[in-house]
Amino acid sequence: MFRSVLTVCVGNICRSPMAEGLFLSQCRASGRDVRGESAGIGALVGHPADPSAIDLMLERDIDISGHRARQLTFDVMRGFDLVLVMESRHRDRIEQLSPLTRGRVFTLGHWDQFEIPDPYRRPRAAFEEALRLIDRGVTSWMRYLQ
Repeated sequence: MFRSVLTVCVGNICRSPMAEGLFLSQCRASGRDVRGESAGIGALVGHPADPSAIDLMLERDIDISGHRARQLTFDVMRGFDLVLVMESRHRDRIEQLSPLTRGRVFTLGHWDQFEIPDPYRRPRAAFEEALRLIDRGVTSWMRYLQ
């Protein structure tokens, strides 16, 4: 069972903050004591979450407006039991940079074999679809969290 989850995308302003918010919300609702955070492979460091991501999450009563993007580093990853990425190429990149992470890095859609396309600079519908897939992935991973 995993006690800490790091969600990762590229810029850390769209997909991974939404995934972090959903994980934390579902963990609280189910009484699980799991730490969740997010980071980006090419983070827009210090930037807030995208307004479309903030709006969609607020519609679910999840506030990610305080989020600020941060860069994924080995030190950041070291503190987490599980690292969940949006696309397999993210996993490959992380494992290439840090081979010691093998076995801890998976796609969010691992159990159902799907990836989550980047909605950055795309219409709201792209964010809605990304969030639908993120929700599906988070739900499938919940059974493995403490």
